Amino acid sequence: MSGAMLLPALVDLSDGNPDWVVFVGTGGVVGAVCTLVAVATRGASVRQTPRFGFLLVTTIWLVSTVTASLPLYFAETELSFAAAVFEAMSGLTTTGATALSGLDALPRGLLLWRSLLNFLGGIGIIGMALLILPSLRVGGMALFQLESSDRSGKLLPRVSQLASGIVAVYGVMTLVCAMLYFALGMSLFDAFNHAMSTLATGGFSTHDESLGFFQSDAILMVATVFMIAGSLPFVLYIRVFLPRRFQRWRDPQVALFLVLCVVLSLALAVTRVVINEVPLREALLSSTFNLVSVITTTGFVSEDFTLWSNAAIGIFFLAMFIGGCAGSTAGGIKVNRIIILYALMRANFARVIRPHSVQRLKYGHDDISIETLQSVTIFIFLFFLSLLLGTTALSICGLELLTAFSASLTAVGNVGPGFGQVVGPAGNFSSLSAPALWILSFLMLIGRLEIVTVLVILSPGFWRD
Repeated sequence: MSGAMLLPALVDLSDGNPDWVVFVGTGGVVGAVCTLVAVATRGASVRQTPRFGFLLVTTIWLVSTVTASLPLYFAETELSFAAAVFEAMSGLTTTGATALSGLDALPRGLLLWRSLLNFLGGIGIIGMALLILPSLRVGGMALFQLESSDRSGKLLPRVSQLASGIVAVYGVMTLVCAMLYFALGMSLFDAFNHAMSTLATGGFSTHDESLGFFQSDAILMVATVFMIAGSLPFVLYIRVFLPRRFQRWRDPQVALFLVLCVVLSLALAVTRVVINEVPLREALLSSTFNLVSVITTTGFVSEDFTLWSNAAIGIFFLAMFIGGCAGSTAGGIKVNRIIILYALMRANFARVIRPHSVQRLKYGHDDISIETLQSVTIFIFLFFLSLLLGTTALSICGLELLTAFSASLTAVGNVGPGFGQVVGPAGNFSSLSAPALWILSFLMLIGRLEIVTVLVILSPGFWRD
Protein backbone atom coordinates (compact mmCIF):
# COMPACT_ATOMS: atom_id res chain seq x y z
CA MET A 1 0.00 0.00 0.00
CA SER A 2 2.88 2.31 0.81
CA GLY A 3 4.50 1.62 -2.56
CA ALA A 4 1.24 2.11 -4.42
CA MET A 5 0.95 5.63 -2.99
CA LEU A 6 3.98 6.68 -5.03
CA LEU A 7 2.03 6.39 -8.30
CA PRO A 8 -0.60 9.08 -7.52
CA ALA A 9 2.19 11.13 -5.93
CA LEU A 10 4.06 11.16 -9.26
CA VAL A 11 0.88 12.15 -11.13
CA ASP A 12 0.14 15.02 -8.72
CA LEU A 13 3.78 16.14 -8.84
CA SER A 14 3.71 16.29 -12.64
CA ASP A 15 0.42 18.23 -12.50
CA GLY A 16 1.78 20.66 -9.92
CA ASN A 17 -0.81 19.61 -7.35
CA PRO A 18 0.33 19.92 -3.70
CA ASP A 19 -1.39 16.66 -2.75
CA TRP A 20 1.76 14.80 -3.85
CA VAL A 21 3.19 15.70 -0.45
CA VAL A 22 0.27 13.93 1.23
CA PHE A 23 0.84 10.71 -0.72
CA VAL A 24 4.63 10.74 -0.20
CA GLY A 25 4.33 11.62 3.51
CA THR A 26 1.63 9.03 4.20
CA GLY A 27 3.43 6.38 2.18
CA GLY A 28 6.69 7.09 3.97
CA VAL A 29 5.18 6.87 7.44
CA VAL A 30 3.24 3.70 6.60
CA GLY A 31 6.29 2.10 5.00
CA ALA A 32 8.48 2.97 7.99
CA VAL A 33 6.02 1.55 10.51
CA CYS A 34 5.56 -1.65 8.50
CA THR A 35 9.33 -2.06 8.16
CA LEU A 36 9.82 -1.70 11.91
CA VAL A 37 7.09 -4.27 12.60
CA ALA A 38 8.58 -6.67 10.03
CA VAL A 39 12.04 -6.39 11.57
CA ALA A 40 10.74 -6.73 15.13
CA THR A 41 8.78 -9.89 14.34
CA ARG A 42 11.32 -11.50 12.02
CA GLY A 43 11.78 -15.17 12.82
CA ALA A 44 8.73 -15.31 15.08
CA SER A 45 6.55 -18.39 14.64
CA VAL A 46 2.78 -18.29 14.79
CA ARG A 47 0.61 -21.35 15.38
CA GLN A 48 -1.74 -21.57 12.40
CA THR A 49 -5.29 -22.18 13.65
CA PRO A 50 -8.70 -21.44 12.13
CA ARG A 51 -9.17 -18.65 14.67
CA PHE A 52 -5.87 -17.11 13.68
CA GLY A 53 -6.88 -17.24 10.03
CA PHE A 54 -10.21 -15.46 10.61
CA LEU A 55 -8.55 -12.82 12.76
CA LEU A 56 -5.65 -12.28 10.36
CA VAL A 57 -7.79 -11.84 7.24
CA THR A 58 -10.19 -9.40 8.90
CA THR A 59 -7.36 -7.43 10.54
CA ILE A 60 -5.41 -7.10 7.29
CA TRP A 61 -8.48 -5.74 5.52
CA LEU A 62 -9.25 -3.27 8.32
CA VAL A 63 -5.66 -2.02 8.52
CA SER A 64 -5.44 -1.76 4.73
CA THR A 65 -8.67 0.24 4.60
CA VAL A 66 -7.58 2.71 7.29
CA THR A 67 -4.19 3.06 5.57
CA ALA A 68 -5.86 3.68 2.20
CA SER A 69 -8.16 6.30 3.72
CA LEU A 70 -5.32 8.50 5.02
CA PRO A 71 -4.46 10.20 1.68
CA LEU A 72 -8.19 10.78 1.10
CA TYR A 73 -8.53 12.36 4.54
CA PHE A 74 -5.43 14.59 4.39
CA ALA A 75 -5.88 15.67 0.75
CA GLU A 76 -7.64 18.90 -0.18
CA THR A 77 -11.01 17.18 -0.67
CA GLU A 78 -12.11 18.08 2.89
CA LEU A 79 -13.56 14.63 3.49
CA SER A 80 -14.44 13.68 7.05
CA PHE A 81 -12.64 10.65 8.43
CA ALA A 82 -15.86 8.60 8.21
CA ALA A 83 -16.24 9.57 4.54
CA ALA A 84 -12.57 8.82 3.81
CA VAL A 85 -12.84 5.35 5.38
CA PHE A 86 -16.10 4.78 3.48
CA GLU A 87 -14.43 5.74 0.19
CA ALA A 88 -11.43 3.52 0.88
CA MET A 89 -13.60 0.60 1.97
CA SER A 90 -15.77 1.03 -1.13
CA GLY A 91 -12.66 0.98 -3.31
CA LEU A 92 -10.97 -2.04 -1.73
CA THR A 93 -14.18 -4.07 -1.53
CA THR A 94 -14.88 -3.09 -5.18
CA THR A 95 -18.30 -1.78 -4.20
CA GLY A 96 -17.96 1.43 -6.20
CA ALA A 97 -20.19 3.61 -4.01
CA THR A 98 -18.67 7.05 -3.52
CA ALA A 99 -18.93 9.89 -1.04
CA LEU A 100 -17.23 12.26 -3.49
CA SER A 101 -18.95 14.59 -5.95
CA GLY A 102 -17.48 16.69 -8.74
CA LEU A 103 -15.11 13.95 -9.88
CA ASP A 104 -14.26 15.80 -13.11
CA ALA A 105 -12.64 18.60 -11.08
CA LEU A 106 -10.71 16.42 -8.60
CA PRO A 107 -6.90 16.10 -8.82
CA ARG A 108 -5.74 13.27 -11.07
CA GLY A 109 -3.65 11.74 -8.29
CA LEU A 110 -6.71 11.26 -6.11
CA LEU A 111 -8.67 9.74 -8.99
CA LEU A 112 -5.80 7.35 -9.71
CA TRP A 113 -5.65 6.35 -6.03
CA ARG A 114 -9.36 5.42 -6.09
CA SER A 115 -8.84 3.26 -9.18
CA LEU A 116 -5.77 1.62 -7.64
CA LEU A 117 -7.86 0.69 -4.61
CA ASN A 118 -10.34 -1.01 -6.93
CA PHE A 119 -7.49 -2.83 -8.66
CA LEU A 120 -5.84 -4.01 -5.41
CA GLY A 121 -9.13 -4.99 -3.79
CA GLY A 122 -10.35 -6.86 -6.85
CA ILE A 123 -7.58 -9.44 -6.73
CA GLY A 124 -7.75 -9.39 -2.94
CA ILE A 125 -5.41 -8.12 -0.28
CA ILE A 126 -4.57 -11.69 0.75
CA GLY A 127 -3.98 -12.68 -2.88
CA MET A 128 -1.45 -9.86 -3.23
CA ALA A 129 0.09 -10.59 0.18
CA LEU A 130 0.71 -14.24 -0.74
CA LEU A 131 3.18 -13.01 -3.34
CA ILE A 132 5.30 -10.94 -0.96
CA LEU A 133 4.79 -12.30 2.57
CA PRO A 134 6.49 -15.66 3.03
CA SER A 135 4.86 -16.06 6.46
CA LEU A 136 1.45 -16.42 4.82
CA ARG A 137 2.49 -19.45 2.80
CA VAL A 138 1.73 -21.61 5.83
CA GLY A 139 -2.02 -22.00 5.63
CA GLY A 140 -2.03 -19.62 2.68
CA MET A 141 -4.71 -21.51 0.77
CA ALA A 142 -7.05 -21.39 3.75
CA LEU A 143 -6.53 -17.63 4.07
CA PHE A 144 -7.03 -17.17 0.34
CA GLN A 145 -10.30 -19.12 0.46
CA LEU A 146 -11.54 -17.13 3.46
CA GLU A 147 -11.13 -13.95 1.43
CA SER A 148 -12.15 -14.96 -2.09
CA SER A 149 -14.89 -17.60 -1.54
CA ASP A 150 -13.00 -19.80 -4.04
CA ARG A 151 -13.14 -23.46 -2.99
CA SER A 152 -11.35 -24.87 -6.03
CA GLY A 153 -8.91 -27.67 -5.51
CA LYS A 154 -5.20 -27.02 -5.67
CA LEU A 155 -4.36 -26.51 -9.34
CA LEU A 156 -0.70 -25.79 -8.65
CA PRO A 157 1.70 -27.33 -6.11
CA ARG A 158 2.09 -24.15 -4.06
CA VAL A 159 -0.47 -21.52 -3.16
CA SER A 160 2.03 -18.80 -4.07
CA GLN A 161 2.10 -20.21 -7.62
CA LEU A 162 -1.69 -20.11 -7.75
CA ALA A 163 -1.68 -16.51 -6.51
CA SER A 164 0.97 -15.61 -9.10
CA GLY A 165 -1.08 -17.18 -11.87
CA ILE A 166 -4.25 -15.34 -10.85
CA VAL A 167 -2.43 -12.02 -10.51
CA ALA A 168 -0.80 -12.53 -13.93
CA VAL A 169 -4.14 -13.23 -15.61
CA TYR A 170 -5.69 -10.28 -13.79
CA GLY A 171 -2.89 -7.92 -14.83
CA VAL A 172 -2.82 -9.00 -18.48
CA MET A 173 -6.59 -8.67 -18.85
CA THR A 174 -6.47 -5.22 -17.26
CA LEU A 175 -3.74 -4.14 -19.68
CA VAL A 176 -5.70 -5.43 -22.70
CA CYS A 177 -8.82 -3.64 -21.50
CA ALA A 178 -6.88 -0.37 -21.09
CA MET A 179 -5.43 -0.66 -24.59
CA LEU A 180 -8.89 -1.14 -26.08
CA TYR A 181 -10.30 1.81 -24.13
CA PHE A 182 -7.40 3.96 -25.36
CA ALA A 183 -7.89 2.81 -28.97
CA LEU A 184 -11.58 3.74 -28.75
CA GLY A 185 -10.92 7.35 -27.77
CA MET A 186 -10.24 7.51 -24.04
CA SER A 187 -7.21 9.41 -22.84
CA LEU A 188 -4.40 7.21 -21.54
CA PHE A 189 -5.18 8.29 -17.97
CA ASP A 190 -8.91 7.52 -18.31
CA ALA A 191 -8.19 4.23 -20.08
CA PHE A 192 -6.03 2.81 -17.29
CA ASN A 193 -8.29 4.10 -14.53
CA HIS A 194 -11.41 2.58 -16.05
CA ALA A 195 -9.63 -0.65 -16.96
CA MET A 196 -8.59 -1.17 -13.34
CA SER A 197 -12.17 -0.55 -12.21
CA THR A 198 -13.65 -2.76 -14.93
CA LEU A 199 -11.68 -5.97 -14.28
CA ALA A 200 -12.05 -5.45 -10.53
CA THR A 201 -15.82 -5.02 -11.05
CA GLY A 202 -15.37 -1.96 -8.86
CA GLY A 203 -17.01 0.81 -10.85
CA PHE A 204 -14.96 3.82 -9.75
CA SER A 205 -14.82 6.36 -12.58
CA THR A 206 -12.96 9.61 -13.24
CA HIS A 207 -16.21 11.34 -14.24
CA ASP A 208 -19.51 11.98 -12.48
CA GLU A 209 -21.36 10.57 -15.52
CA SER A 210 -19.35 7.34 -15.33
CA LEU A 211 -18.91 5.67 -18.75
CA GLY A 212 -21.87 7.68 -20.06
CA PHE A 213 -19.44 10.62 -20.21
CA PHE A 214 -17.74 9.21 -23.32
CA GLN A 215 -20.90 8.80 -25.41
CA SER A 216 -19.41 5.76 -27.16
CA ASP A 217 -21.26 2.54 -27.92
CA ALA A 218 -17.97 0.75 -28.59
CA ILE A 219 -16.63 1.62 -25.14
CA LEU A 220 -19.82 0.30 -23.54
CA MET A 221 -19.46 -2.99 -25.45
CA VAL A 222 -15.82 -3.42 -24.41
CA ALA A 223 -16.74 -2.65 -20.80
CA THR A 224 -19.54 -5.25 -20.94
CA VAL A 225 -17.17 -7.98 -22.15
CA PHE A 226 -14.52 -7.28 -19.51
CA MET A 227 -17.05 -6.90 -16.68
CA ILE A 228 -18.26 -10.40 -17.52
CA ALA A 229 -14.65 -11.62 -17.72
CA GLY A 230 -13.97 -10.22 -14.25
CA SER A 231 -17.06 -12.00 -12.88
CA LEU A 232 -15.90 -15.47 -13.93
CA PRO A 233 -13.68 -17.63 -11.66
CA PHE A 234 -10.08 -16.71 -12.36
CA VAL A 235 -8.96 -20.30 -11.83
CA LEU A 236 -10.76 -21.18 -15.06
CA TYR A 237 -8.30 -19.06 -17.03
CA ILE A 238 -5.44 -20.96 -15.40
CA ARG A 239 -7.00 -24.38 -15.99
CA VAL A 240 -7.15 -23.81 -19.73
CA PHE A 241 -3.34 -23.71 -19.91
CA LEU A 242 -2.63 -26.64 -17.59
CA PRO A 243 -1.96 -30.12 -19.05
CA ARG A 244 -4.87 -32.57 -18.75
CA ARG A 245 -6.98 -29.85 -17.12
CA PHE A 246 -8.73 -28.53 -20.20
CA GLN A 247 -11.54 -31.06 -19.96
CA ARG A 248 -12.23 -29.92 -16.37
CA TRP A 249 -12.56 -26.19 -17.01
CA ARG A 250 -16.33 -26.30 -17.26
CA ASP A 251 -18.19 -24.98 -14.24
CA PRO A 252 -22.02 -25.03 -13.89
CA GLN A 253 -22.03 -21.55 -12.37
CA VAL A 254 -20.37 -20.08 -15.46
CA ALA A 255 -23.08 -21.40 -17.81
CA LEU A 256 -25.89 -20.21 -15.53
CA PHE A 257 -24.27 -16.82 -15.03
CA LEU A 258 -23.99 -16.23 -18.79
CA VAL A 259 -27.59 -17.41 -19.34
CA LEU A 260 -28.83 -15.02 -16.64
CA CYS A 261 -26.96 -12.12 -18.26
CA VAL A 262 -28.52 -12.86 -21.66
CA VAL A 263 -32.07 -13.54 -20.42
CA LEU A 264 -32.27 -10.55 -18.08
CA SER A 265 -30.71 -8.23 -20.68
CA LEU A 266 -33.25 -9.31 -23.30
CA ALA A 267 -36.12 -8.93 -20.82
CA LEU A 268 -34.88 -5.45 -19.96
CA ALA A 269 -34.54 -4.52 -23.63
CA VAL A 270 -38.12 -5.65 -24.27
CA THR A 271 -39.40 -3.37 -21.51
CA ARG A 272 -37.48 -0.46 -23.03
CA VAL A 273 -38.88 -1.09 -26.50
CA VAL A 274 -42.46 -1.66 -25.34
CA ILE A 275 -42.76 0.84 -22.50
CA ASN A 276 -40.23 3.54 -23.39
CA GLU A 277 -40.50 3.12 -27.20
CA VAL A 278 -36.71 3.07 -27.54
CA PRO A 279 -35.22 1.76 -30.83
CA LEU A 280 -34.24 -1.90 -30.60
CA ARG A 281 -30.48 -1.41 -31.11
CA GLU A 282 -30.26 1.31 -28.47
CA ALA A 283 -32.43 -0.71 -26.10
CA LEU A 284 -30.24 -3.81 -26.46
CA LEU A 285 -26.99 -1.91 -25.93
CA SER A 286 -28.07 0.18 -22.95
CA SER A 287 -29.95 -2.70 -21.33
CA THR A 288 -27.09 -5.17 -21.69
CA PHE A 289 -24.43 -2.76 -20.43
CA ASN A 290 -26.36 -1.54 -17.38
CA LEU A 291 -27.72 -5.00 -16.52
CA VAL A 292 -24.26 -6.58 -16.72
CA SER A 293 -22.86 -3.71 -14.65
CA VAL A 294 -25.38 -4.42 -11.88
CA ILE A 295 -25.33 -8.23 -11.93
CA THR A 296 -21.50 -8.23 -11.89
CA THR A 297 -21.66 -5.69 -9.03
CA THR A 298 -19.45 -3.28 -11.00
CA GLY A 299 -21.60 -0.17 -10.74
CA PHE A 300 -20.77 1.64 -14.01
CA VAL A 301 -23.74 3.46 -15.53
CA SER A 302 -24.45 5.03 -18.90
CA GLU A 303 -27.65 6.74 -17.71
CA ASP A 304 -30.06 6.77 -14.78
CA PHE A 305 -31.79 3.41 -15.32
CA THR A 306 -34.18 4.00 -12.41
CA LEU A 307 -36.08 6.40 -14.70
CA TRP A 308 -36.79 3.76 -17.34
CA SER A 309 -39.86 2.01 -15.89
CA ASN A 310 -41.09 0.07 -12.86
CA ALA A 311 -40.55 -3.16 -14.80
CA ALA A 312 -36.91 -2.23 -15.40
CA ILE A 313 -36.42 -1.39 -11.71
CA GLY A 314 -37.79 -4.83 -10.81
CA ILE A 315 -35.27 -6.56 -13.09
CA PHE A 316 -32.38 -4.50 -11.72
CA PHE A 317 -33.55 -5.24 -8.18
CA LEU A 318 -33.36 -8.98 -8.89
CA ALA A 319 -29.93 -8.64 -10.50
CA MET A 320 -28.51 -6.87 -7.43
CA PHE A 321 -28.94 -10.05 -5.38
CA ILE A 322 -27.40 -12.50 -7.85
CA GLY A 323 -23.82 -11.33 -8.26
CA GLY A 324 -21.07 -13.10 -10.20
CA CYS A 325 -19.29 -16.43 -9.81
CA ALA A 326 -17.34 -17.65 -6.79
CA GLY A 327 -13.62 -17.01 -7.11
CA SER A 328 -14.14 -13.84 -9.17
CA THR A 329 -13.92 -10.16 -8.30
CA ALA A 330 -17.73 -9.81 -8.22
CA GLY A 331 -19.88 -9.63 -5.09
CA GLY A 332 -23.48 -10.61 -4.40
CA ILE A 333 -24.85 -13.96 -3.27
CA LYS A 334 -22.88 -15.73 -6.06
CA VAL A 335 -24.28 -18.04 -8.72
CA ASN A 336 -22.78 -21.24 -7.28
CA ARG A 337 -24.84 -20.80 -4.11
CA ILE A 338 -27.99 -20.32 -6.18
CA ILE A 339 -27.28 -23.63 -7.97
CA ILE A 340 -26.76 -25.43 -4.65
CA LEU A 341 -29.95 -23.99 -3.16
CA TYR A 342 -31.89 -25.03 -6.26
CA ALA A 343 -30.51 -28.57 -5.98
CA LEU A 344 -31.56 -28.67 -2.33
CA MET A 345 -35.05 -27.39 -3.15
CA ARG A 346 -35.51 -29.91 -5.97
CA ALA A 347 -34.39 -32.77 -3.73
CA ASN A 348 -36.83 -31.74 -1.02
CA PHE A 349 -39.70 -31.52 -3.51
CA ALA A 350 -38.84 -35.00 -4.79
CA ARG A 351 -38.70 -36.32 -1.22
CA VAL A 352 -42.18 -34.89 -0.53
CA ILE A 353 -43.56 -36.72 -3.57
CA ARG A 354 -41.58 -39.95 -2.88
CA PRO A 355 -40.84 -40.01 0.88
CA HIS A 356 -38.68 -43.15 0.76
CA SER A 357 -36.52 -42.14 -2.19
CA VAL A 358 -32.83 -41.33 -1.81
CA GLN A 359 -31.90 -38.01 -3.40
CA ARG A 360 -28.30 -37.28 -4.36
CA LEU A 361 -27.41 -33.61 -4.50
CA LYS A 362 -25.06 -32.79 -7.38
CA TYR A 363 -23.12 -29.69 -8.38
CA GLY A 364 -22.16 -30.47 -11.95
CA HIS A 365 -20.57 -33.93 -11.71
CA ASP A 366 -19.65 -33.61 -8.04
CA ASP A 367 -21.67 -34.53 -4.98
CA ILE A 368 -22.66 -31.71 -2.64
CA SER A 369 -21.48 -32.39 0.91
CA ILE A 370 -23.49 -31.71 4.05
CA GLU A 371 -20.86 -29.14 5.10
CA THR A 372 -21.35 -27.25 1.84
CA LEU A 373 -25.13 -27.24 2.25
CA GLN A 374 -24.78 -25.94 5.79
CA SER A 375 -22.35 -23.17 4.82
CA VAL A 376 -24.56 -22.02 1.91
CA THR A 377 -27.69 -22.02 4.06
CA ILE A 378 -25.96 -20.10 6.84
CA PHE A 379 -24.58 -17.58 4.35
CA ILE A 380 -28.00 -16.91 2.81
CA PHE A 381 -29.53 -16.47 6.27
CA LEU A 382 -26.77 -14.09 7.37
CA PHE A 383 -26.95 -12.17 4.08
CA PHE A 384 -30.61 -11.31 4.55
CA LEU A 385 -30.19 -10.79 8.30
CA SER A 386 -27.40 -8.29 7.60
CA LEU A 387 -29.61 -6.61 5.02
CA LEU A 388 -32.48 -6.35 7.52
CA LEU A 389 -30.34 -5.07 10.39
CA GLY A 390 -28.50 -2.65 8.09
CA THR A 391 -31.78 -1.23 6.81
CA THR A 392 -33.04 -0.80 10.36
CA ALA A 393 -29.83 0.90 11.51
CA LEU A 394 -29.80 3.28 8.54
CA SER A 395 -33.47 4.12 9.12
CA ILE A 396 -32.59 5.05 12.70
CA CYS A 397 -29.89 7.33 11.23
CA GLY A 398 -32.63 9.25 9.41
CA LEU A 399 -32.74 7.67 5.94
CA GLU A 400 -36.12 6.96 4.42
CA LEU A 401 -36.94 3.26 3.97
CA LEU A 402 -36.19 2.85 0.24
CA THR A 403 -32.85 4.64 0.53
CA ALA A 404 -31.93 2.68 3.67
CA PHE A 405 -32.83 -0.67 2.10
CA SER A 406 -31.11 -0.08 -1.24
CA ALA A 407 -28.02 1.37 0.46
CA SER A 408 -27.79 -1.72 2.70
CA LEU A 409 -28.28 -4.05 -0.26
CA THR A 410 -25.68 -2.31 -2.40
CA ALA A 411 -23.21 -2.40 0.52
CA VAL A 412 -23.66 -6.05 1.54
CA GLY A 413 -23.69 -7.12 -2.12
CA ASN A 414 -20.80 -4.77 -3.05
CA VAL A 415 -22.91 -3.52 -5.98
CA GLY A 416 -22.40 0.25 -6.06
CA PRO A 417 -25.48 2.28 -7.00
CA GLY A 418 -28.76 1.82 -5.17
CA PHE A 419 -32.25 3.15 -5.83
CA GLY A 420 -33.75 6.55 -5.18
CA GLN A 421 -32.52 10.10 -5.67
CA VAL A 422 -29.95 9.97 -2.86
CA VAL A 423 -27.97 6.76 -3.54
CA GLY A 424 -29.27 5.96 -7.04
CA PRO A 425 -27.23 5.96 -10.27
CA ALA A 426 -27.54 9.74 -10.54
CA GLY A 427 -26.62 10.40 -6.90
CA ASN A 428 -23.91 9.47 -4.40
CA PHE A 429 -23.40 8.88 -0.68
CA SER A 430 -21.91 12.30 0.14
CA SER A 431 -25.06 13.57 1.90
CA LEU A 432 -25.19 10.69 4.39
CA SER A 433 -24.29 11.27 8.03
CA ALA A 434 -21.12 9.90 9.63
CA PRO A 435 -22.97 7.12 11.54
CA ALA A 436 -24.62 5.98 8.30
CA LEU A 437 -21.25 5.90 6.53
CA TRP A 438 -19.70 3.82 9.34
CA ILE A 439 -22.59 1.34 9.13
CA LEU A 440 -22.24 1.04 5.36
CA SER A 441 -18.46 0.61 5.66
CA PHE A 442 -19.01 -2.33 7.99
CA LEU A 443 -21.62 -3.84 5.65
CA MET A 444 -19.22 -3.54 2.70
CA LEU A 445 -16.50 -5.32 4.68
CA ILE A 446 -18.67 -8.27 5.69
CA GLY A 447 -20.04 -8.49 2.16
CA ARG A 448 -16.55 -8.66 0.65
CA LEU A 449 -15.33 -11.23 3.19
CA GLU A 450 -18.40 -13.47 2.80
CA ILE A 451 -20.02 -12.34 6.10
CA VAL A 452 -19.00 -15.35 8.23
CA THR A 453 -15.30 -14.43 8.16
CA VAL A 454 -16.05 -11.19 10.03
CA LEU A 455 -19.09 -12.10 12.11
CA VAL A 456 -17.44 -15.18 13.65
CA ILE A 457 -14.94 -12.83 15.33
CA LEU A 458 -17.81 -11.02 17.04
CA SER A 459 -19.11 -14.20 18.65
CA PRO A 460 -18.16 -14.80 22.32
CA GLY A 461 -17.08 -18.37 21.57
CA PHE A 462 -14.34 -17.14 19.24
CA TRP A 463 -12.42 -15.59 22.14
CA ARG A 464 -13.04 -18.44 24.58
CA ASP A 465 -10.28 -21.06 25.06
